[in-house]
Amino acid sequence: MTKYLLAEMTRDEVEARLSSAPIAILPLGATEQHGHHLPLGTDIQLAEAYALRIAERVDGVILPSVPFGYSWVWQDLPGTITVGHRTLEALLADVIESAERSGFGMLVLVDGHDSNKTSMKFVVREYAAHSAFPVVRLFYPDLDDVRRSNCESGTWHGMIHACEFETSLMLASHPDLVDMTKAVREYPDASDAYEYGAEQLGNISKSGVFGDATLATAAKGRAMLDRFVDDAVQIINGARR
Repeated sequence: MTKYLLAEMTRDEVEARLSSAPIAILPLGATEQHGHHLPLGTDIQLAEAYALRIAERVDGVILPSVPFGYSWVWQDLPGTITVGHRTLEALLADVIESAERSGFGMLVLVDGHDSNKTSMKFVVREYAAHSAFPVVRLFYPDLDDVRRSNCESGTWHGMIHACEFETSLMLASHPDLVDMTKAVREYPDASDAYEYGAEQLGNISKSGVFGDATLATAAKGRAMLDRFVDDAVQIINGARR
């Protein structure tokens, strides 16, 4: 049986896999509140589920996950663990270099946390300036189109957080961690203090939900995850060629 998790392989098993220069896949997420119906690890749990489905189709080896991201906007709420963007960028740069030196053929960053995207972009671009090692950064390809095609509710000023979208993905991948009896609908008033200043989202939303989590279903989540994986595989194969 094929092993996909690097942490479960011996050095001999890894050496054997490296003979084919497989793709290294690094799930990234966050540890932050997601309303009263979803766990704090939602972003990393979704990234891991996404990464596994990709690995099964592209000869992937999944690296141990990065469970912390830039979660400043929730930092005063219980359980949130946040790291600075420079810390995240330094970590990613070191992981990319290690993956190249180890003999992987490519590294794919699979992200489940929107606020990690900027750090990913900067690191990938800077690494490309001095190395031909291919690195692909993925969030959710064609997110807006996929969400509009499968979700009934709108976003809060473009934000997806503990809403119909994320809750549906969790119902499809980790239904045992979702408590739909606590799912709510909340669209807080727009906040100039957040948009143009340093207001935290924890001070804007009462529930921690930005959208309508009550409309989430596992069927919607499966349809969206299937689309994301198909698109991700196409992107990866294009970069590999």
